[in-house]
Amino acid sequence: MEIKKVGVLGCGLMGAGIAEVCAKAGLATVVREVDQGVLDKGMARIERSLARAVEKGKLEREDRDATWGRLSGAIEDVDLTDCDLIIEAIVENVEEKSRTFAALNDGVQESALFASNTSSLTITELAMASGRPDRFLGLHFFNPVPVMKLVEVVRTLMTSDVAFDSAFEFSRVIGKEPVAANDNSGFIVNRLLVPYLLDAIRALENGVGTVEDIDRGMQLGCGHPMGPFTLLDFVGLDTTYYIANIMFEEYRESRFAPPPMLKKMVLAGRYGRKSGHGFYEYKR
Repeated sequence: MEIKKVGVLGCGLMGAGIAEVCAKAGLATVVREVDQGVLDKGMARIERSLARAVEKGKLEREDRDATWGRLSGAIEDVDLTDCDLIIEAIVENVEEKSRTFAALNDGVQESALFASNTSSLTITELAMASGRPDRFLGLHFFNPVPVMKLVEVVRTLMTSDVAFDSAFEFSRVIGKEPVAANDNSGFIVNRLLVPYLLDAIRALENGVGTVEDIDRGMQLGCGHPMGPFTLLDFVGLDTTYYIANIMFEEYRESRFAPPPMLKKMVLAGRYGRKSGHGFYEYKR
């Protein structure tokens, strides 16, 4: 199945990035938001990202203009009617995502594929709510989407070979490197990354080393581009706490349980870069 037109649900940080890379790859792309104000804010985010790419010499002005010309915004589901693939990137809440897919099902072409960008929720539950479980899968992008090359293509027990193969090839078309993952909470990357990050917090709690020394140790000793606490602040401590709770609920293994320090920092509003204070302090 060839994907020529893409719909993106949500124009926040992830949705805007997904829409940008799709349009850059030559695909007609429609971004749907809940109201015009939110949509305008999201489209402005894409416009700024394209402008930065031009300033850094990573994108020609003509290509920027062509990319922008392939993008359109919408606040109604009817504008998604002829999309071949619809990627959801809204709030990380299973009930909200399920309602969104269920409402969308009857209004789009029967052959259209549905995908969720969730990083931790079960794709199977969303697929069953969608009304088209054989054409449903996960497409987990990484932040920042225009820069990060990886996409986890997640299949469920019901995902058809045609749907999976089409989504896998689509990921290549938009310039990403896809990996196949089964529908387990956290998929591949977060299944391995989240316990590592939580262990770093436990090491700090137990006095193994300081924030700075643990970060420097993992950078210089293991070749990581950034240490675990720098990464936690970048991802967001609130986001990590939320994902960890979902994964602990799924697996009931202690390595996925959020440490007390993480919970306290989230309760204190220390989310990392987004709040100006996490394991490090940031100028705002």
